Amino acid sequence: MIANNLQPYRNTRDDLPFQFLGVPTLLRATADTTNGAFGLIEHPMMPPGFGSPYHVHHREDESFYVLQGRVAFVCGGKWLTAGPGDFVFGPRNVPHGFKVIGTTPAQMLVLVSPGGFERFTKDLSEPAGTPPSPPDIAKLEAVAANYGVEILGPLPDEAP
Repeated sequence: MIANNLQPYRNTRDDLPFQFLGVPTLLRATADTTNGAFGLIEHPMMPPGFGSPYHVHHREDESFYVLQGRVAFVCGGKWLTAGPGDFVFGPRNVPHGFKVIGTTPAQMLVLVSPGGFERFTKDLSEPAGTPPSPPDIAKLEAVAANYGVEILGPLPDEAP
């Protein structure tokens, strides 16, 4: 029998966010707190127009649950629009990305499985309140490569 030293874990709304790619970000669960099973990231306030780069994960699947606002996802070349209560699955090795659409901010949970990718967000984090600025693409690509993620560039144009 293998001993498991994993302990119960609690995360609350009182935790302080950091900024990742210029938006507030919270780590709700990590590979360390889930025995490697998953990481759970919350983006509590993504402004209209905010988007991820187009990218592909080679180590984990990435799932998105929209809590508020509207988000357009591109996954495998297909665009999907999601609103509150909608879930989008981005399988590993399939290029994907997202963009907040409309005029209101979006809030979203991002689940990565297995865990570990959430460390990428910490490696590129800045203190809360840091003025947003365009990401350093060379640094983003280098750190992403350490986590088995390829940055493919900007999101492709949305199909009409």
